[in-house]
Amino acid sequence: MEQQPDEPRAAGGAGAARVLVVDDDPTVAEVVAGYLDRAGYTVDRAGDGPGALARAAAHWPDLVVLDLMLPGMDGLEVCRRMRQHGPVPVIMLTARGDEDDRILGLEVGADDYVTKPFSPRELVLRVESVLRRARPRAGTSPLRSAHLTLDPAARRATRNGAELSLTLREFDLLAFFLRHPGRACSREDLMREVWGWDFGDLSTITVHIRRLRGKVEDDPARPQLIQTVWGVGYRFDPTPTPTDADGKEDGQCATPC
Repeated sequence: MEQQPDEPRAAGGAGAARVLVVDDDPTVAEVVAGYLDRAGYTVDRAGDGPGALARAAAHWPDLVVLDLMLPGMDGLEVCRRMRQHGPVPVIMLTARGDEDDRILGLEVGADDYVTKPFSPRELVLRVESVLRRARPRAGTSPLRSAHLTLDPAARRATRNGAELSLTLREFDLLAFFLRHPGRACSREDLMREVWGWDFGDLSTITVHIRRLRGKVEDDPARPQLIQTVWGVGYRFDPTPTPTDADGKEDGQCATPC
């Protein structure tokens, strides 16, 4: 596949960000594409998984709006295959409001999700928000702590010198923790500070914490860096916290939340 640009392009003009809309419902795809086009984005469309992969191979998108329930190859598999070729922000569309569906999308690395029926204007705002957060921050110094190095300008993170494969939200979450070591944060705090939302499904935070632990902890089942603070939320401890005989911090959940 053709690699994606180093930096998402701004909406409008010849350098407009490219958004790939993947939905097997022609009406939904047409409406979404129309709103994105009017917002200044370059829009590609596909009606199934193989078509989406072919479109991405021809013109790597800056963001994908991806329906979960596609014929033949579902959105989860499309997302997995795209991520094998490089990071790309994904907003997942689902016709069902079931929590399991939302969590599945987040588990494979979706950066956001929207449940059908939805407002096309809201979707455009979500696209703008995700792309804005995906842009490198010029002039931002690297962050270092606990064998982790994160470069916000390059959108690159390493652990013990090995590069980490992080989604957009995982990167932002880790950056927030590195900027606020020792601070106990509720899931509501993280949703507001990292996602930029004043409300939303808090299971999103739980899933991303679990995925991030799997990439930065020596033993994700017994996390030492991203601690669960009972009754509050989470805290990043750059120095490992003493554990009891069961391998958990005093006051921490026995099973990571």
